[in-house]
Amino acid sequence: MPGKKAIIVESPTKVRTLAGFLGKEYELLASMGHVRDLPAKEMGVDPEADFEPTYTILPRQRKTISKLRKALSKVDEVYLAMDPDREGEAIAWHLLEALNLDNAHRIQFNEITEQAVREALDHPGEIDIDRVKAQQARRVLDRLVGYKLSPLLWQKISTRGRRTGLSAGRVQSVALRLICDREKERAAFEPVEYWSVTALLTPGGEDDQFKAELKTRDGEELQLPDEETVTPIVEELQRAEYRVAAIERKKQRRNPRPSFITSTMQRAAANALHFSARKTMMVAQQLYEGVEVDGDTVGLITYMRTDSTRIAAPARKQAVALIKQRFGDDYVGPGARGKKAKGAQEAHEAIRPTSAQRTPEDLRPVLSNDQYRLYKLIWEQFVASQMAPAVLDQTGVDIEAGPYGLRATGSVVIFPGFLAVLGRTDDDDKRLPELEEGQPLELLELTPEQHFTKPPPRYTEATLIRELEANGIGRPSTYAEIIETLRRREYVRMDARQFVPMPLGLVVSDYLVDNFPEIMDVDFTAHIEEDLDTIESGERDWVSVLREFYDPFEALLEEVEKAPPKVLEGEVCPECGGKLLVRYSASGKFAGCENYPDCKYTKDLDEDILERPPVEETDLVCPECGSPLVIRTGRRGRFFACTAFPKCKYTANIDENGQPQERAEPQLTGELCPECGGALIVREGRRGKFLGCSNYPKCRYTRDYAGEEILGEAPPKADSDAADAEDQPAKPAEADGGIGVFCDECGAPMVVRRSRRGRFLGCSNYPKCKGTKPFSAAIEAGYQPPEPEAIDEACPECGKPLVIREGRRGKFIACSGFPKCRYTRDYSEPKEEDGAD
Repeated sequence: MPGKKAIIVESPTKVRTLAGFLGKEYELLASMGHVRDLPAKEMGVDPEADFEPTYTILPRQRKTISKLRKALSKVDEVYLAMDPDREGEAIAWHLLEALNLDNAHRIQFNEITEQAVREALDHPGEIDIDRVKAQQARRVLDRLVGYKLSPLLWQKISTRGRRTGLSAGRVQSVALRLICDREKERAAFEPVEYWSVTALLTPGGEDDQFKAELKTRDGEELQLPDEETVTPIVEELQRAEYRVAAIERKKQRRNPRPSFITSTMQRAAANALHFSARKTMMVAQQLYEGVEVDGDTVGLITYMRTDSTRIAAPARKQAVALIKQRFGDDYVGPGARGKKAKGAQEAHEAIRPTSAQRTPEDLRPVLSNDQYRLYKLIWEQFVASQMAPAVLDQTGVDIEAGPYGLRATGSVVIFPGFLAVLGRTDDDDKRLPELEEGQPLELLELTPEQHFTKPPPRYTEATLIRELEANGIGRPSTYAEIIETLRRREYVRMDARQFVPMPLGLVVSDYLVDNFPEIMDVDFTAHIEEDLDTIESGERDWVSVLREFYDPFEALLEEVEKAPPKVLEGEVCPECGGKLLVRYSASGKFAGCENYPDCKYTKDLDEDILERPPVEETDLVCPECGSPLVIRTGRRGRFFACTAFPKCKYTANIDENGQPQERAEPQLTGELCPECGGALIVREGRRGKFLGCSNYPKCRYTRDYAGEEILGEAPPKADSDAADAEDQPAKPAEADGGIGVFCDECGAPMVVRRSRRGRFLGCSNYPKCKGTKPFSAAIEAGYQPPEPEAIDEACPECGKPLVIREGRRGKFIACSGFPKCRYTRDYSEPKEEDGAD
């Protein structure tokens, strides 16, 4: 009898999809993602031993490894079917190592369909160790940079209790620099005035009117810098006679763009659907791994982490058949292919539907709204990419008005081609009336208009991804995580879907650029990515690539650690004449006097870079205390806040009607917390919906909500924990309000907290603010600690009553005559009586 075989994939959803067509032929198992990684609380890399990494089983994966060992004990052959990329190869290798597998094969497929999977099973291979080394090199490199730079940031940037919130990363820091540099460009930008003049003309009758813009005078390009220049020109044009000087007609072929790769999908979803990069990848993962269709779990799209625009011949054949059926033979094109990206995996395919015959309309009943919208985007782009070019008839008309020349343009679609699927824009059909050279025209209206040049726009997710990709920074599969890290660290915030650096992000970028210019250099970071690609292709050894980076990096790190603060050249302290030293804090980059603390003069060096949005008054009142409400702008956007803060802490999101938005009840999902195993529930914070652990506040795990299925209202425990992990941190059981002491950092009330060293005052706005004070500050403010509980027993040393007190190690028995009598003993909870005999 043939031996038993098993296939291991990453997720239970993949297992269900495979089970739909493999049945009981194979034991189908899920690894639940990565099973090993570098240790969480130490660097785990030894630079002196050729960067030897130390891997440990992830705590949440220990049970998974045990289950896999048990399930594989009676299996003769194992197929490792992880995703077809570096991360998937690394997961397969770590499973091989963790499970001590000697009977494992590697199989890969770009889509989870029966044909693709069976073909992979017929041609199993081995783990690509060069690809594993490339992933390991990236992981080790990122760990070295993070573990070496982050402590330096804690040391050099004063954050007043927020030390562990700072981090630096090889790629994330360069992305942060792009955002900060753009903000500095905007702050330094000075708008320049210019004018335009538009004429509304007609060859006869209002139905044929069209617009032409003033371009030249005496054949030379005309500059219109101000109103003084424009006014006499407009007066001349009012009196001028207009006629058609020349007509130029030409046909333009507009080619379709290729099917999506990861980055173009993220950009299109950001622009068309307003999805974050992270949400796009999560929804795409759902479509790839499988959705239930007619009782079976079916993979709907190919693998979504790819930088290849290749389309397999069978998929092309399907698309051609669909196009002929829907539109006719003339609409079939040669198939669009993009430029080959550096390091692109040409064995991969572009992102496309696994079957072109599954139209978005057919699947709409079984997809969530987000799944439907993204699938529609992918399906339409794929079908359009296989269609014929659109053909447009473009017309340009030159118009004479005395010495002045005007220009009008128009276009008409004469063959829609791929636009039949993607749709036309207003500019595609911009018709001009029938005109002839020499034909007189009637002036209906003349409109001079003032304009000002605009600063470069802030990055959106779409434009930042485009910039990262164009400069070779990171890889498409990492963009979502890069962006999410910047948000999570509170280095940036979103305003109207655009990145705005926070003061903390600006100062971290400033410090790194000032002290580590090469690491923050775009070209240098791109060069590292190319080196990682050479490791994967087998051209270079991973240790030599890391050594080439690490040795100069370590030397520079040591130099920066020992270097004194830089002197601000060309300026001295206006109060005492001392040198001004460049320093950094969470509030920004500044210059401080060398004679501090005797001289406290400072100068803000980031002044006027970040805009400070004004507080907006409203006619609304606080529902909790009746005080007026205002609209403030925080790191997560605009929100309602009570003017009685800090006494009243009411806040609310702004709904689509401009009113305070009521928070929805928590909703239960089928997802489990990766950190503690609790159920994940949908909550609502200032940034909108997010997933939080139902075991909050014991577990504070959160992540973005990406359309996960809602099973119903969360149980009462989760409801009472409400527990908005972002906006309402839980008050500790020992916390005591109303002590009359307020935080020096943010103005919020301080509360009594307890640590292993005893009682202290902590900010009630923790973890957003980590301000602390000694407990003596509460005593000085008149705070009366709770009276100790007396017990019916006298002190054996002085005879005074004994009381129950609480210390750093918990409750204990002590003499009420303290400090004269220092008698103490351990406290034990009273036992319940067993009852009557």
